[in-house]
Amino acid sequence: MLLVNEKEVFFHAGMTLADLVREQDPAADILLVNGYPASLQTVLSDGDQCWLWQRGKAPSAEEMRHLLYARHSPGVQGRLQERVVGIMGLGGLGSVVAIALARMGIGSLLLADYDVVEPTNLNRQQYFVDQIGEKKTAALRDILQRVNPHVAVTLIDRRLVEEDIGVLFKGVHALVECFDDPAMKAAGLRAALHHLPGVFYVGASGLAGYGENNAIRTRRLYPGVYLVGDEVSGAAPGQGLMAARVGIAAHHQANQVVRLLLGAENEVE
Repeated sequence: MLLVNEKEVFFHAGMTLADLVREQDPAADILLVNGYPASLQTVLSDGDQCWLWQRGKAPSAEEMRHLLYARHSPGVQGRLQERVVGIMGLGGLGSVVAIALARMGIGSLLLADYDVVEPTNLNRQQYFVDQIGEKKTAALRDILQRVNPHVAVTLIDRRLVEEDIGVLFKGVHALVECFDDPAMKAAGLRAALHHLPGVFYVGASGLAGYGENNAIRTRRLYPGVYLVGDEVSGAAPGQGLMAARVGIAAHHQANQVVRLLLGAENEVE
């Protein structure tokens, strides 16, 4: 058998890539065999892994699901694609968390920010030079559309206040706190504890500079509530927010959300 775009296809002796393209996708112009570019004259072997793709083509929803099933397993992916995650703040943490979750095939994202992309954001946030001046909500939605167009994205383009959080994020399965403002970090946690029972919450504190990688950790505060960071290193002169360490913390947050949604922490949903 051959594995073609993650699906099994019958193999016969003497089969070439041209035969496979003719049978499977005559329009394909990107041809890979076992991870390497190949020509139509390539003779295939039993067990080869092949990719046939049309340049510029976006996978359909069904194709995307199948690709994610193959990488994550149907059971894992089936659960993730049914979940809704809210992200408060779309800066160095939030933009990374959103992209990671979209790549993993989360079903829906509820994204909140009021700010615009500034030149100083580009040292650590997942935006591009040509997006300077755009609203972060709209800019990140456009990036996510290119990453995984089948994730449902809802935007909250406003400055959050504590009283709104329990209303705006009602219905999410997990809420990720990615604020810069310490006061809003506290407000987000209070709102979640008081108004969002049963919603998983993953916050962050202490991720500035270029300190030790493993000082960034994930700690349980309460049932269903976790904090990521070293809980010490704040932004200060000589210790700015830098892409690598902020990215470590953001991926801790994204992975913790996935762990919680999949029941790896033995929490009650």
